[in-house]
This record gives sequence, C-alpha cells and structure tokens, in this order.
Amino acid sequence: MPDSLLYHEGNRQLQDAFDSRRIADRLEDKLTRTAFTTDDRAFIESAIYFFIATADADGRPDCSFKGGAPGFVRVTAPDELAFPDYDGNGMFKSLGNLTVNAQVGLLFIDLHEKPRRLRVNGEAKVSRDDPLLARTVGAQLIVRVQARAIFPNCPRYIPKLQLAEPSQYVPQPGRDPVEPAWKGFADFRDCVHPRQPAFRGESGSD
Repeated sequence: MPDSLLYHEGNRQLQDAFDSRRIADRLEDKLTRTAFTTDDRAFIESAIYFFIATADADGRPDCSFKGGAPGFVRVTAPDELAFPDYDGNGMFKSLGNLTVNAQVGLLFIDLHEKPRRLRVNGEAKVSRDDPLLARTVGAQLIVRVQARAIFPNCPRYIPKLQLAEPSQYVPQPGRDPVEPAWKGFADFRDCVHPRQPAFRGESGSD
C-alpha cells in the first residue's frame, strides 16, 4: 500500500526541495478524505460546471470543461459521483481516454459566490446502459467516478466573476435541444453525427 493517497515520488522530491513535506502531510491528514461529506455533496450537486482531467493509455493528458444545470452531477454513494455526457462534437477526448485509462481528476470550482474549490481523484467507468440514463434529460452516456481522494484546495487565487446567464444549450426537460451553429458550417455539416435518443423528461418536472 502506498503511504499516501495524494503523493508520489515526484511530489516528494519537490516537497523536500522546498521543505514542505510536513505541511503537505498535515494537509493530507486533516483535509483529504475518501467519502463525501454533506457539505461536499451540497457543493457538487449545486455546480453548473466542473473541469475533468484524463490521460490516454500512454499518459498523454487532456483537460475539458463539463457544464449543465444544477444537479447534473450527483453524489450516488458515499465515495461515488455520476455525471452525464451530453451531445458534443463527437471527438470523445475525455471519455475515450477513460475507456483506456480509468484514472481521472475532477475540479469543482465556484467563481461566482464564495470562492471555493474541491478536487476529486479516482477511477471512472463510462456506460451506455446505466440506469441513470432513463432519468437524466439529454444524457447519451453516464460516467461514474469512484473516489480515491477528495480534498479541498485553498481558494486564495480564485477571482470572483459575475455569472451573466446559463448556457442555452444545457438540456432542459420537455424542450428540444438547441443546435450549435458550427453544425451547419460548410466544413462540417455533411459529416455531423446524429443525436442519440435521450430522456426528455417533462417541462417543470425534476
């Protein structure tokens, strides 16, 4: 078993070079957890976006933005969360990586109210058969993440920004999806893939 949920030899080399191993160990001991707290769950399920870091089978990284309405990410077990994959550009960079390398890092960050961020590292599974598909508006896939390490970060460098309006492309119950303009561009329109059938819900329902 490794002596740390967070650190490997590369982290340790820099910690020792900067004499920060003691504070690094204390932060892990006091703040890092393997189960979501009530506060973690409230923060995650109120999020309208997060960032996801993945890598392919050779370790080449990729980072992406995922957005939706509050509640699009759900804490589904003490150490598990789930989120939908909506219609996109068809590249499947993040989810394709997860099919060959399940290791994932998520960053939940609040730039609009009280600055805050929460990181979740773990292993992900992508499914076209998850039961959540039948009750998640607009989802074509579901990703479940088994958390290995959950930890907050110091928010001191987070700027406070104003949220002008939510994205019009976020799936809404009982409403046809809005197609992005790029799908009609001459360079792409002859090869755009069809949308997958997805749960529509009912307007005004949960």
